[in-house]
Amino acid sequence: MGVLMSEHLSTPLPVFHDRDCDLSIVRGKRVAVIGYGSQGRTHALNLRDSGVTDVVVGLKAGSATRAKAEADGFPVLTAGEAAASAEVVAVMVSDEAHRDLWRDELAPAMKPGAALVFAHGLSVRFGLVEPRPDLDVILASPKGIGPRIRDLYVEGQGVFALFGVHQDASGGAHALGLSYAAALGCGRKGILETTFAAECESDLFGEQVVLCGGVAELVDAAFMKLVEAGYPPEVAWFECFYEVKLVTDLMFERGVAGAFTRISNTAEYGAYLTGPRIIGEPSRAAMDTVLEEVRSGDFVRRLMADYDAGSPDLLARRKALAGRTIEAVGAHLNTVAARAGD
Repeated sequence: MGVLMSEHLSTPLPVFHDRDCDLSIVRGKRVAVIGYGSQGRTHALNLRDSGVTDVVVGLKAGSATRAKAEADGFPVLTAGEAAASAEVVAVMVSDEAHRDLWRDELAPAMKPGAALVFAHGLSVRFGLVEPRPDLDVILASPKGIGPRIRDLYVEGQGVFALFGVHQDASGGAHALGLSYAAALGCGRKGILETTFAAECESDLFGEQVVLCGGVAELVDAAFMKLVEAGYPPEVAWFECFYEVKLVTDLMFERGVAGAFTRISNTAEYGAYLTGPRIIGEPSRAAMDTVLEEVRSGDFVRRLMADYDAGSPDLLARRKALAGRTIEAVGAHLNTVAARAGD
């Protein structure tokens, strides 16, 4: 076991690798993977390829992913049936669905002393799921999109995972959680121990402020500023959207400082002068507000209220996003690129 050092951490964060994990623990369990979407399929396949021979999939009746799970060779049961027969139940459906799934199917069915595994801490952190006291409750959160996690596993690599134990009824939850995370391939990279609250709150904040909300709005606002100033939309698309991946890939590979050694002096100097003006005090104040909304549960309450109403706000915003000018320009240029191969 190693530690992750930071000047901002009073206590070093434990980091585990394959040598610290006992795969025989999870290999000796029957695992029910509930849901077979992006994460569920990856968990099921990686577990099986790591030697977990008894994996079943739990799906609702009429699930669109049933045929895929069966084609992959997994027995498919209802969620309740899968949970009733398993010693480890991995909940891999969308966060909003956890509350009703737990109440109606999983809670009545789970064996005494079984383990409940989540890839995201939201439903436990904010009380959508309140596990029985006899259950182990474990976080095993690979940091990546499901198909990419799978691809890296097949290549003999892995992604980082955040891991935590919310409830250790058996006394063996810690070892089981590490075993499960290692079976996903994460011990090849690093399994970092944290808490459900830290993972969940930082994940929601990061998604909203940087990864999804912040990046999308910054890209669109900059693109529209150039278009409204009279610049060709195609040129604006390249400069404000297309090149984002090139720069973020460089940052991922080398860190921000390392990436800046690979860009032009013009770009680097402009970044120093302009970055703090774009992300200034108003932006930092907005971040404070977002973090408070996440911590207090206001965001999750709003999410669930919309979900209970049939997601009208989410669907309306999704439709509006698809109608933005930048989407039309991107579709046009992608069509141009496709024609080049004809």
